[in-house]
Amino acid sequence: MDEPRQLSRIARELEELRDAPEFDEGATERLDRWLGLLVQQGGSDLLLVEGAPPCLRVEGGVRKVEPGALNGPEIEAAVLPALTPHALRVYRDQLIADSSYRIAGKGRFRINLHRERGRAAAAIRALPSRVPALRDLNLPTGVEALGHLPRGLVLIGGPAGSGKSTTLAALVGEINKREARHIVTIEDPIEYEHRHIRSVIEQVEIGTDAADFPSALRAALRQAPDVIVVGEMRDPETMRIAVAAAETGHLVLSTLHTVDVASTVSRISDSFPVERQNSIRQELAMALAAVLTQILLPKKSGGRIPAAELLMVGYGARHHIRRNALQHLHQEITITKKKGSFSLEESLVQLVKDGHILKEEALQCAIHPDDLDILLKSSAAGA
Repeated sequence: MDEPRQLSRIARELEELRDAPEFDEGATERLDRWLGLLVQQGGSDLLLVEGAPPCLRVEGGVRKVEPGALNGPEIEAAVLPALTPHALRVYRDQLIADSSYRIAGKGRFRINLHRERGRAAAAIRALPSRVPALRDLNLPTGVEALGHLPRGLVLIGGPAGSGKSTTLAALVGEINKREARHIVTIEDPIEYEHRHIRSVIEQVEIGTDAADFPSALRAALRQAPDVIVVGEMRDPETMRIAVAAAETGHLVLSTLHTVDVASTVSRISDSFPVERQNSIRQELAMALAAVLTQILLPKKSGGRIPAAELLMVGYGARHHIRRNALQHLHQEITITKKKGSFSLEESLVQLVKDGHILKEEALQCAIHPDDLDILLKSSAAGA
């Protein structure tokens, strides 16, 4: 189908959506059944794509739920009634939307309804019912130090599905159990629901409690918070306000879709116009306290386990950020080991040594394979 005809068809579909009547009670029955199976099988995601049957992601693999391929209208019919009014308006206007969804007795879910090749598709993630303890995430020793920082910007990077939000929630949970602080989280949608333990926690959901991240973040600064959590930094304005908040004495925690320490830092500066990038680097160099990146790997015994990299930012790292010499940040990890920094390769070697992952898996995931090879040989010699 040529592009003009395809765009015309999409326009007609959207017009039909805008004119659609209110959803009847029970409209989510099919979606609820699939999500019930997701919970029952301990899966992480429900995947709905035209031309394929509904599928569950369980322990990293994909399983078919039932025979029979879905089409776009079927996917929309199943998912649209589950969206919040705000998410429904966003989808009708922008063809992509995120929403939270709750099923009594089964739990909460994060819906991403979007389009691919001009057709509806959805990825729906099961949200855990409790905030995990940091010690249960199997992260390398030293990550807990991030929750003890008094101020500054802490960035958690990693690809989609690497557990960034879970680590973020666990850090907030540790602060909540240990300290009497005022914590404001800003998310789209809210993934983990926190209880007030020692801290007072306000959770702001974009689309329900605020129009967008910048608006919510500006409002949070007027609420006398000690800790601000930004679920994801998606735009330059959010990044600018978060950096400024960290510079003025707040502890700001957030996530980015990146693969290592250097790319996490560059992602922020590169998001701004060229003429603003140098000044943002100067501000970021002062505000940044730590950068953690993580990935999830299949365990030999089943399930998945994280490997991670942590840079506790010191004078040297700040100097490199100002000069945009980010290639030197990997060296800073070695220099600041006494402050708690560790490399991804060190994390991978420990997982191999403990028997959790295969050496071949570690070599595939290493960002600096030569460093990993040296560390593996040194570990084998010392065994």
